Amino acid sequence: MAQACDFGLVGLAVMGENLALNIESRGYSVAVYNRTTSKVDEFIGGRAKGKKFVGCHSLEQLVASLAKPRKIMMMVKAGPAVDDLIDALLPHLEKGDILIDGGNTYYADTERRTKSIEEKDLLYIGTGVSGGEEGALKGPSMMPGGSHAAWPAVKPIFQAIAAKVGPKGDIPCCEWVGPRGAGHYVKMVHNGIEYGDMQLICEAYFVMKEALGLSNDELYDVFAEWNRGELDSYLIEITRDIFSVKDQEGDGWLVDKIMDKAGAKGTGKWMSQLALDHGVPSTLVTEAVYARCLSAMKDGRVRASKVLKGPAAKYQGDRKAFVEQIRHALYASKICSYAQGFVQMQAAAAEYQWPLNYGDCAMLWRGGCIIRAVFLDRIKEAFDADPNLENLLLAPYFAKAVAAAQDSWRHVVATAAQLGIPVPVFATALAYYDGYRRDRLPANLLQAQRDYFGAHTYERTDKPGTYHTDWIRERKVK
Repeated sequence: MAQACDFGLVGLAVMGENLALNIESRGYSVAVYNRTTSKVDEFIGGRAKGKKFVGCHSLEQLVASLAKPRKIMMMVKAGPAVDDLIDALLPHLEKGDILIDGGNTYYADTERRTKSIEEKDLLYIGTGVSGGEEGALKGPSMMPGGSHAAWPAVKPIFQAIAAKVGPKGDIPCCEWVGPRGAGHYVKMVHNGIEYGDMQLICEAYFVMKEALGLSNDELYDVFAEWNRGELDSYLIEITRDIFSVKDQEGDGWLVDKIMDKAGAKGTGKWMSQLALDHGVPSTLVTEAVYARCLSAMKDGRVRASKVLKGPAAKYQGDRKAFVEQIRHALYASKICSYAQGFVQMQAAAAEYQWPLNYGDCAMLWRGGCIIRAVFLDRIKEAFDADPNLENLLLAPYFAKAVAAAQDSWRHVVATAAQLGIPVPVFATALAYYDGYRRDRLPANLLQAQRDYFGAHTYERTDKPGTYHTDWIRERKVK
């Protein structure tokens, strides 16, 4: 029998293929399987030809091809398909073998599966993988969690294939996150922050296009300039590039001919729903999800545009200065977005007893993933300085940055409202900041209302205890 392979992978869609090629390129031999076995043959005879791969036509053959403890990564659609694959693999596995789910799985499913797999004397890893097809091939961001005993066996492989950052380019964007579903939860928060980042960039673009009438060439120059400063990031970079692409099927720019209907795969919605469960205000991802929902109502919006009217004026002030103010507003809003994401991770860690290292989480996203940005180094520094930091807005660097941007931020949101340009995520970021910075909010009246109609009680500011008032009896009727 040929020498046993170092790693097994199930699922040869593009992400699976690219991850397999990445692993092999780091010196490991890989056994691969796909339910449609012709896909295995195409891969072995194509992209994998001449490389250290073994093509398998059954799960039994895949398992038999692997060195012990077996390490099998499942790259199949999240949901029931993962459970079905696990059930099919279990009869062939032995104590200490490791199953790895590399899909966009809901964290609670990973919590359940880890417990079930460990009860069978096997090990389980749920790892978030970010970076898309290119990242999978050249170096993704990876967020593994689950059975900690499995980490030493997969750490060399995962950290070899992950993106690298740091002054010497030798720090892998892959580190153990925590037990059970922690890795997939952190990946979900990454995706939620991605929703917010993308919507913020789109709102900045829309204000510059609608209020200032900037051409695509001018927009290219703006984003190119922004990418040389504190906003330096993958999303700013690709946005710049988008404005340079002409339509190959006709005149003009491709971006202007794309239907304004945004799709979604659900991870942003998961984060928003869980924020409500945890009782934390992750308002940016929620508004970003709603913005996509509203965009999907294209036919309705077209009909409404013929009936509902609003301002149609252009910005009359200094155009260059306003672009700079938009940059400040974007950066301040971005800070709020990440602040909310880390607050939500802190809430989840407390609820599920996950020992998350928030500085390490920031560095997992520093390279290879969609939200990779220079900005994340500042988050790492903030949590290194104070591992128990309550909110990123309280870290000296971020507090100073938001203070410097505040006037511009308010001006952009107010101007957009006056001109009738929707900026829901800019606005909700500012509302979050204003709510968080105040020691008193109107919830005193809200609690009085609840007590009035439902006897829900209230606390007082001047003495301890819980109180209820007979508001009908005490009211003064004029």
